[in-house]
Amino acid sequence: MEVNLDHLKVMIIDDSKTIRRTAETLLKKVGCTVVTATDGFDALAKIADTRPDIIFVDIMMPRLDGYQTCALIKNNSEFKSIPVIMLSSKDGLFDKAKGRIVGSDQYLTKPFSKGELLGAIENHVKVARVS
Repeated sequence: MEVNLDHLKVMIIDDSKTIRRTAETLLKKVGCTVVTATDGFDALAKIADTRPDIIFVDIMMPRLDGYQTCALIKNNSEFKSIPVIMLSSKDGLFDKAKGRIVGSDQYLTKPFSKGELLGAIENHVKVARVS
């Protein structure tokens, strides 16, 4: 059973070029449209224009961190229904709890696998199943 992710808009917010490139490459291979942002400010400017279906946000970023970015997205009535997945190299209980408090929908620990990335999308976005 394959999942059809054509035309799905995914936003990756991470200050690491490597993480952005890796996620973008994986997602484009399965048909997603990918929008990248280097930090929270960059992301917030792009969300209104691109209207992503799901957002992956790194926690540790300069200027506006992932928690602040997620809280701003979730406190905006226009964007609060967009699933936000936190990305972090820390796998701590405190970080996961803090992510939940600011409204994140899931937490992935870096480095993540292709399966984890696609699994998170399948969990939170209505995707077309192709047998």
